[in-house]
Amino acid sequence: MEEEINYSTVVFKDKAREAKKEDSTIYAAVKPKGAATTVPNGEAAGCSHYRVLACVGVGILCVLLVAGIGSIIYLDMELNEQRASHDDIKAENEKLIVEKSLLEGETRNLSIVAENLSIVAENLNRTLEFILTFDTFPVNEYCPEKKCQPCPKEWILFKEKCYLFYEEDAPWKTRENSRRFCQSKKADLVVIDNLQEQEFISNHTKYYHDRFHGYWIGLEKIKDKYWVWVDGRNDTLGYWINNGAGPYALFIPRRTLTASWGSADHKFENKFICENDPLIWSI
Repeated sequence: MEEEINYSTVVFKDKAREAKKEDSTIYAAVKPKGAATTVPNGEAAGCSHYRVLACVGVGILCVLLVAGIGSIIYLDMELNEQRASHDDIKAENEKLIVEKSLLEGETRNLSIVAENLSIVAENLNRTLEFILTFDTFPVNEYCPEKKCQPCPKEWILFKEKCYLFYEEDAPWKTRENSRRFCQSKKADLVVIDNLQEQEFISNHTKYYHDRFHGYWIGLEKIKDKYWVWVDGRNDTLGYWINNGAGPYALFIPRRTLTASWGSADHKFENKFICENDPLIWSI
């Protein structure tokens, strides 16, 4: 028996083409919302230009910033150097001020030393001049036990003057003999210069015999008119009880300081006061 042969028609489709066709359809059909419009070539070039300018501006700013930071660092370094230099100058200035102060102190000290040396030299010259007034210097009177003193024995020092208050018993001395005695000691009758010296004399004199007796001082009347001291100066104190008729002045003890001088004749015998310069002058 003959078999029946059935023929079927097989159609092959180009699936790739179909797929491409479907894809085209799908992409063409699906559109996103707000789809971007196409940018023209001129506008794209403009954007690129602005971006370049922006990049250049940013670059310039960066360069300026770096330069500014560098300048700040440099200025800070310079400032620190100047501060250090200023501190050094200040320290050196303070050192110079201290040295100047020390030099000024040394100068003052040297000036004081020089002044003291000058005074010492002057006093030594005075001492030498005083010694040379003697033909034979009385060493034992001025330098007992080899220790020299301003005044001789029994003399009293007061304000760079030496005083001898003659207190021997009667017979006392006339005014002329009193002065001669003082001069033998390289001295003279006392010259009273002020109230302080008057007070000193009052404190070292004693009342004796009667109220008319006192101590001869170096004051005498010239031409029955002016009272003059033995050193040639006119009297300006006038501490008189009365100036009487006598030509020579006496200091009368136990009287008011400003009224304690009397006058007497040259033959009248009294105690007396001698005065001279010291051997040693104090600085």
